[in-house]
Amino acid sequence: MEDSGHSAAPLGALDGDERARLGARAAEAARRLAGQDVVAVALTWVDVSGITRTKTVPVARLEHAAAWGVGMSPVFDVFLLDDSIVSGRHIGGPTGDLRLHPDLDRLVPLAALPGWAHAPASRYAQDGSVHPLDTRALLRRETERLAEDGWGVRTAFEIEWAVSESHGDGFAPASHGPAYGMTRISELSGYLRDLLKALDATGVRVDQLHPEYAAGQYEVSVAAEDPVGAADTAVLVRETIRAVSMGHGLIASFSPKVEAEAVGNGAHVHLSLWRHDGGEDPAAAGNAMAGGAGPYGLTPAGEAFGAGIVRRLPALLAVGAPSVASYLRLVPSHWAGAFACWGLENREAALRLVTGAEGERAEAANLEVKCFDGAANPYLALAALLAAGRDGLSSGARLPEPVDVDPASLSEEERDERGVAALPSSLGEAVAAFEADGVLRAALGEEVADTVATVRRGEIALLDGATPRQIAAATRWRH
Repeated sequence: MEDSGHSAAPLGALDGDERARLGARAAEAARRLAGQDVVAVALTWVDVSGITRTKTVPVARLEHAAAWGVGMSPVFDVFLLDDSIVSGRHIGGPTGDLRLHPDLDRLVPLAALPGWAHAPASRYAQDGSVHPLDTRALLRRETERLAEDGWGVRTAFEIEWAVSESHGDGFAPASHGPAYGMTRISELSGYLRDLLKALDATGVRVDQLHPEYAAGQYEVSVAAEDPVGAADTAVLVRETIRAVSMGHGLIASFSPKVEAEAVGNGAHVHLSLWRHDGGEDPAAAGNAMAGGAGPYGLTPAGEAFGAGIVRRLPALLAVGAPSVASYLRLVPSHWAGAFACWGLENREAALRLVTGAEGERAEAANLEVKCFDGAANPYLALAALLAAGRDGLSSGARLPEPVDVDPASLSEEERDERGVAALPSSLGEAVAAFEADGVLRAALGEEVADTVATVRRGEIALLDGATPRQIAAATRWRH
């Protein structure tokens, strides 16, 4: 996985000098956008339910928005997928305000929406301090914690979606050819061509695109970058897919379960751990997922980082598989990673080691988290993964024995002997594991941890008693 080159600017309190600097940069950006016939900038953030929310400013107001922000209620952090509202210990109710500030480093015209530009927003309190529920800032903080110890992470999301001919509540797949078949490309060649062109025009480096298993389902993989950049790109890719789909009279779903009887959409996360320098041993610099004496070439640090993730998988599901519908997808023998284990190129393990081809492993080797899906807030999901990996590094954790078969094919006795446990089979079980995990709660902060648990319980109550078909229908068009 190669780094795309994006980097995240430092995120601290806003003072007068910083506001002036941001305003001046935004004024120049606004002039450039106006020259490209862009009239509006969509400022986006992702809520705890995984839904991308937005406020828009005309290009002429971009300078003010960058310096002083755009007002938004904090209550969106406790919105459920149906836009109903719950209340936690730290967030809830009609009072309060925060400010959305566009990240000018990620400001880009949207090729799929002519006349529009996009910028991910960072959220600040009115006094200029970072808002405690800003998951983008949270991810940056986790990235910086690793950097303090000399480590960086390159990461990317695989985006799966299903495209429908229907604009109603139901799903009518827009392509019907065989799974992974070229027929699926031919059926929607114009649509997929325009998607690739739009992604390229917005600066997204696509590695590959292919038809997936379910009817109407596709996947796009993009180049790896720093964690904040990867989450920003995940949002940009999804909104580009959504816009191109609508332009072709289609509608895209990123739901973990579009149809109760069909394979769901995942959002697999690829991570590789990199040493910035080797300290006393310059040869130690580079990708910790390759060139070591550990299992399949893992270095001790790479193994420890992966082991930290494996040991916290049940709790991580509360942020990575955060919807009731997630557990309709997370079932054995569906390549969803329903067991807390790892293995070399094992697509049924929750953590898959991808070495890459012989000769490029120093660049390509990475870990793939298979149990996460498209209902996740990508910033929150990555922050939790980095926190788990960082804990593994600090404790020198070791991976259990790898699993080289479908764990579901093992008897319960064999799984017990090998230490292979099934992951939570419901959102309630995942929330219980999350609330009991002191490492993740400490890393994310009490405001975030309480809000995550509150929103998850709210969705559980919202869909209590619903059938799988009803759950799929309620979730289908929300993410």
